Amino acid sequence: MKKILILILLFSTTNFYAQQTTILKVTSPAEANISQERIDRIDAMLKNAVTENQIPGVVALIARNGKIVYHNAYGTSNEKGDKLDKNTIFRIASQTKAITSTAVMMLWEEGKFKLDDPISKYIPEFGEAKILDTFNEADGSYTTKPAESQITIRHLLTHTSGLGYGVIDGDKRFQTIYKKAGVTDLFTTEKITIEESVKKLAKLPLHHDPGTAYVYSEGLDVLGYFIEVVSGLPFDEFLRTRIFDPLGMDDTWFYLPKDKHNRLVNIQFKKDGNWKNFPTTFYNPDYPKKGAKSFFSGGAGLSSTAKDYATFLQMYLNNGELNGTRILSRTTVQSILSNQSGDLFGGEAKDYGLAFGLVTKRGQDIGGMGSEGTFDWGGYFNTQYFADPKENVIGILMKQMRDTPGDETGWKFRQMIFTTIND
Repeated sequence: MKKILILILLFSTTNFYAQQTTILKVTSPAEANISQERIDRIDAMLKNAVTENQIPGVVALIARNGKIVYHNAYGTSNEKGDKLDKNTIFRIASQTKAITSTAVMMLWEEGKFKLDDPISKYIPEFGEAKILDTFNEADGSYTTKPAESQITIRHLLTHTSGLGYGVIDGDKRFQTIYKKAGVTDLFTTEKITIEESVKKLAKLPLHHDPGTAYVYSEGLDVLGYFIEVVSGLPFDEFLRTRIFDPLGMDDTWFYLPKDKHNRLVNIQFKKDGNWKNFPTTFYNPDYPKKGAKSFFSGGAGLSSTAKDYATFLQMYLNNGELNGTRILSRTTVQSILSNQSGDLFGGEAKDYGLAFGLVTKRGQDIGGMGSEGTFDWGGYFNTQYFADPKENVIGILMKQMRDTPGDETGWKFRQMIFTTIND
């Protein structure tokens, strides 16, 4: 009897660790208790969106229990009509933020800092925080007043620091102030570093007192430079050696190696009913493969594939570990996936953690968003993802478009995935 109990214990322990080391592999929907018939509905919906010219192309991936049950591509990758492939590389923009946040928390686990340390302790240029008081629209001049508190690392992670977002900021005053100061937003082919841009940003006024409101911001760009200061490594090198290489994310880069250039999809927009390559505006759309390649934006700079990003999310579903490589501890993942912004994020369906938006109990009950605790975000060029820890489901939808009225694939894809669960 004693031997039997030992064998049961050994089997249970082995099974537990096997679950923790789940690595994504392709399998049939049935093996993951997913309905093939309902996967076919999703497939038909995406095909139809391309056929009806709602979108130029799409790559979609669905995984459950560490098994990829759907991974397909439809449509074109550029205005010439080249076929989109499921291993196409996309500019993931703000999906970069969760990866940067993960890097921050890896250094936190090493005892390098406390989350409630002021950022000025590590980047002295931030000094004493000041809030915008008056603004002169005629010449862009302004006055400030002292903030009641200082920006902390936690504030930067949760978009509650008071920083803005320059060219895409909802407040035109900050668009003007950031442009006049020469802050680099999002992407660039120019020869500039995140250190240079962040030090310019540090001198500018805030939207509000740190910790009192949620305003989407360049906080993760600040943290990209912070990672360089704390780790002693260039930001891109830290991500490559500490996250991408260990997880096998070989297609995730700030600037693509030459042998991957032909896999980068074009950004497209609809003009006179046809999909055209997006022109150069405040950024060059070819930034991942042209220019100085020196600006490593922690908030928006990476390009990746659906499979690579699913790998990153699976690490989180495995409580910080994948294929024998531990990136974060289970307890750290728990903190990251907990509400860190109180009720500042707004709305009863979502909270915000240290890296992701989080579905609340109310959001779960409303339907179509996943279980309570599902974490998600998206990117500027219409990429999106979510992962549901309760159902162990990942959904990734990659498109590359601007100005997309009529596209309903985003909400449909997510809503329909949860109807495929068969157990």
